[in-house]
Order: sequence, then structure tokens, then C-alpha cells
Amino acid sequence: MDQPKNIPLSEILKSKTESIEDDEPKKKSREDWRKAKELEEMRKAGTAPAAVDEEGRDINPHIPQYISAAPWYYGNTGPTLKHQRPQPEKQREFSHLDEWYRKGVDTTKVATKYRKGACTNCGAMTHKAKECMDRPRKIGAQYSGAKIAPDEYEQPNLSLDFDGKRDRWAGYDPSEHRAIVEEYQKIEEAKREMKAQKLSAEETKDGETAEPDELDEDDEDEDKYVDEIDMPGTKVDSKQRITVRNLRIREDTAKYLRNLDPNSAYYDPKTRSMRDNPNAGTSKEEGDEYKGENFVRFTGDTSKHGQAQLFAWEAYERGVDVHLLAEPTKLEMLEREYKQHKEEFKGKVKGDVLQRYGGEEHLQAPPKALLLAQTEDYVEYSRTGKILKGAEKPIVRSKYEEDIFPNNHTSVWGSFWKNGQWGYKCCHSFVKNSYCVGDVGRIGKVEVLQGQAEPDVSETPEIAGKSNVETQKPEEGSSSSSSSSDSSSEVNSDESDARKKKKRNKKKKRKEKKRKARAEKKEKKEKESEEDKLKSALKKEEEQQKEAERLLAMDERKRPYNSMYEVKKISEEEMEAYYMKKRRDEDPMAQFIS
Repeated sequence: MDQPKNIPLSEILKSKTESIEDDEPKKKSREDWRKAKELEEMRKAGTAPAAVDEEGRDINPHIPQYISAAPWYYGNTGPTLKHQRPQPEKQREFSHLDEWYRKGVDTTKVATKYRKGACTNCGAMTHKAKECMDRPRKIGAQYSGAKIAPDEYEQPNLSLDFDGKRDRWAGYDPSEHRAIVEEYQKIEEAKREMKAQKLSAEETKDGETAEPDELDEDDEDEDKYVDEIDMPGTKVDSKQRITVRNLRIREDTAKYLRNLDPNSAYYDPKTRSMRDNPNAGTSKEEGDEYKGENFVRFTGDTSKHGQAQLFAWEAYERGVDVHLLAEPTKLEMLEREYKQHKEEFKGKVKGDVLQRYGGEEHLQAPPKALLLAQTEDYVEYSRTGKILKGAEKPIVRSKYEEDIFPNNHTSVWGSFWKNGQWGYKCCHSFVKNSYCVGDVGRIGKVEVLQGQAEPDVSETPEIAGKSNVETQKPEEGSSSSSSSSDSSSEVNSDESDARKKKKRNKKKKRKEKKRKARAEKKEKKEKESEEDKLKSALKKEEEQQKEAERLLAMDERKRPYNSMYEVKKISEEEMEAYYMKKRRDEDPMAQFIS
């Protein structure tokens, strides 16, 4: 007897045998349920054949009913397990193993003209100019129409499953491995040919012939004895050999082979250490320098670590719970505090002894180097007094040379500023690396400036002479016209010219003295005014710095708008005051300046 059928509701409604009012199929009788139960037990026991589905496959009778029974909406007409298998409409088809992205470009179809929508640079249709990897052309393919690049392959839309996404060999071309195998075969053939040539050369010398078996034996020996071949991960050189791997270098001699004398130093293989100098009898120097295998273990910070561990044990015995590895910072702070208290206690005891017995003046004696006027410290000086060698190193104040004034200058370049130019303060020269002429250059520049401001006719003798001649031209013309007939008047005119020249020279000297006096007075006034202006500028700069500090200390929300911004033409004195008050952080001596 077959399993009970699950009839869908639509079939029940369509059936003519049942009434329209019935909402459920006809129920089984008690006898039908008993027979179905007996059939199920017989199938499980193996006495009755198993149920067969629509595809002719047997259904395991031990499958539970909630698995074997199909839902009512499935519409089955007999026993089946099709509803438990993957449904074909929901199955996702994945890409095959031979499907992968194609690399390169399709050279079989190359366009000869520019196509609309292609790359304006190379002319390929598969990308835009923004994604073009070719070199930017001077005239793109859109305008030139020449050298149209081939299109890339149209990549398939692969559908990969979980394993396909993680496949390391996806898209691998076996021909690449074939090329590697062929390359190694060529190398092996070249090695055999070289070996055959070498053997043939030896045969001509010795007069013997080598058999093929000997060649094979040589190849085997080459594989056996690899000392002649470079080890992988090892750099071979005539002078040094460096190994990259954690391998023992074959040139290193084992420790137990350094001295084969049975009475020599004992080697402990468990700790890999020599208990004594293995080369004790070879040379005295090596025996003196030998400090043991464990000497390296007690160098560096090992002693400090041991002292810290000892201090931790002692502190634990006195009731302080501290551990070196668990609380290293706490232990270090405790040790530092303990040493500080210990030094204070020693100083207190020393002070009490000196207070009771006296003798403090003996402790304040000068050092032995001053008492005996000699010392063992070696110091080597140069001719100028510089320290070349010695315990005390010369103090380097700056990376720049200091106190060096070339070309007779007494000040450095940049100590003078005027009209947007830097120069030397000693001579007011604006030319760098120029020769200093001292105060003469400053006075000469002041005179030139004065001459530009107030032009004087009598500044040079030539100009003065010309001006006098021009003023006297009409007088001489009238006198010459009146005394043209008299020859004696010429002699008198020469004498008068000599007198006039003397008078002119005297006037010229007086004017030069007056001009110098005026220049000196003007220079003094300018100096005084410059000093006053500089003082006021310095005072103003200090006030501005204080105001800036006050504004920076304020809250940004309470700070007035544009409080740190001022539009104004800066004078020379203000510029000089700014540079004088400016703090130079790059100067190593700036931190010592208050």
C-alpha cells in the first residue's frame, strides 16, 4: 500500500465527488491507518520493498515522516523526495574552470578611423581618455585619426563560487610552466656540453677516453658533494662568506676540534661552552686574552639587572612586596629613593662627625693639581691657543663662524639697514665682501646725499670757475670793446685775473669749511634723531609684544576681531627694533639671553 497522498486545496475544490462545503479531503479510516503503519514497519524490517519515487529511485524507509512528506502546495501525486533536493530554478550557475579574464588587447581587429565615443587620446573604444594608460599624444587620435590603438578584450562577467574566488591558480596558463621547464632543460644541456668539452680536453692531454658511465657518475658526485656548489642563501666571496639562513658555515671549525689533545680544555656539549682556553699552549697573548665562554653573558646591563634582582629580594625580606618582572618601574623608583635616602644619611653622619671633631677646613683644600702644580691630564694646544687634544673639548657656540671680520671690517654683514638694503655698520657699504674704508666712506656718502638734496654751485673748482666766467662774460666783453685800441690794458687785465683767482680760492676754502661744519652738525642731529627714533621704536615693539602675549592668552571667543592685524607702512627704526627684539631659536645661545 502506498503512502497517504497530500491533495492540494485546488484539487479538492475542483473534485466533483466531494461537496463544495467540505474544506478537507476525505479522512482515512482506522483500518487504513493500521495497514499503512504495518507496511511502514515491514519496509523498515526489509520484508517489503521500499517505496519508489517518480524517477524510479528507492526511498529509504528510515527517513522521518516530516522529511519524506511533501508540503501540500508542492502538488505531488505519489511518494517523492524531490522537494528536499536543490530546486533547478534556484540553482546558480557558476563559471567553468576554463573561463577567466583575457589579458592584453585584441590585435586581430584594429580600426583605421576614429570612432565616435572612443578614447580621444589613443582611439580605443574600451576606455575613455581619463582612463587611458598610453602616453598623452600631442595631437590626439580624435583629430589626427592615425595610429588607432587596438581595443582591449571584452571581459566576461564571471560568476564565481566560494572556492572559485579563493583559487590561487585561477587563470593560470600551463604554457608558462612549459617555458620554465624548457629553460631548465636548455641549462642542463649546456652543462652537459661544457662537461663533455672539458673531458675531451682532458682526454687530449692524458690520451685516455672517458665512457658515458663516467659522465653519469660525475653528475651523481655533483649532487652528492655540494661543497663545490654555492649553497642557497649563501653569498660566496674570495674574502668573505655571509650566510643568510640559520646554517653553520662550513669553514667554521667546531670548538672540540680546536685542540685534539685529551688533556686540553674541556668542552661541554650540553651548554656548548669551553671550560678553558683551547689554545693555551700556542701563544701567551691568546691565553691572556681568553676570558671564557660565559664572559659575554655578564657584559652590558646584565650586572644592573642582577643588582636590581638582589635589591628586590632584600626588599621582599623586609616586607616590601615588589617584583622585578611584574613591577619594574615601581622597583626602579624604590631603588632610586633608597639610594637617595642612603646618600642623605651618609651626609648627615659625616656632618655630625665634622661638627663634633672638626676638620672641615681640610676637606675644602684645593685639588692636588693646584697644590703640586702638575697634573697627568694631557692637553694639546695650537699656536692660537685652541685645544686640539685633551679631556676638555672646545665649546662650539654655533655652526657659523664668529668674531671674523674680513676685508678690514669691524662689523658683520647685515648690521646696517637703510632704504630696504643691508650693509656694514662700520662703513655703511651695501656691497657684500667689499673692502672697508672706515669713517671716510660714511662721510663721503653723507656728502653725496647732501649734494643730491641741496645742489651747490661751488662744490667743485671747475663748476665754480665756469660760473664765475659766465657771470663775468658781459663785463669782459664791454671792457674789451672799450679798450681794444689800448695795448697796455691787456697787462692790467692779466694782473687782475691773478688776484681774482686768489680771491676765488680763499672763498672756496671758506665755503668748504662751512659746508663741513654744516655736514657734521647735520650728521650729529641725524644720529641723535635716529637714536631717539630707535629708542621709541624699541619701546613700541616691547609694548606690541606684551599686547600680543595678552591677546594670545585670551580665549579665542573673547578676542576682538582683527586684533592681530594692522595695516601700516613700517619705518626703518621699527624694522631695526623688530630684528633687535626678535628671538632667534636657531641660535644655541638664545636660551641664555634673558
